[in-house]
Amino acid sequence: MPSLAPLPSGVKNYITPGGHQKLQAELEQLWKVERPVLVNTITWAASNGDRSENGDYIYGKRRLREIDRRVRFLHKRLEQAEVVDPARRGACDQVFFGATVTVCNDDGCEATYAIVGVDEADLSRGHISWVSPLARALLKLHEGDVARLMTPAGIAELEVLKVCYLSLE
Repeated sequence: MPSLAPLPSGVKNYITPGGHQKLQAELEQLWKVERPVLVNTITWAASNGDRSENGDYIYGKRRLREIDRRVRFLHKRLEQAEVVDPARRGACDQVFFGATVTVCNDDGCEATYAIVGVDEADLSRGHISWVSPLARALLKLHEGDVARLMTPAGIAELEVLKVCYLSLE
């Protein structure tokens, strides 16, 4: 199970429809598929007698606690979620949640990032959390604006080349 970053206190849990569906699917998989199978295994292992050296029972109980903890986490996260569909924003040249932004750094290298919810961030796909330093630097900028980002190597400047709102999956 992937570990999700904690949501900063006092902020809404913005999430795209695709991210919401993934969390919902994980919750359903854990609750309706994995947990019932595990409960049956634990029941069978408990009926075998001595539980102190019964690996199926010991591992099963530990895994059941992990599943229950994850289920509680997902329930809470989904209750707090505010689904925002970037595709519904339309034409807009300003960076908000759900934007797909193409930037150019000082060296002329271009990169494209989609600003998504905390639970959906995946840098390998170019999806960055809206609370990340890079996203915070880009939010509310328009095409042509320059973002100043503090990095370990010093201040980096990123020019916003293109802003669009696409359906993210």
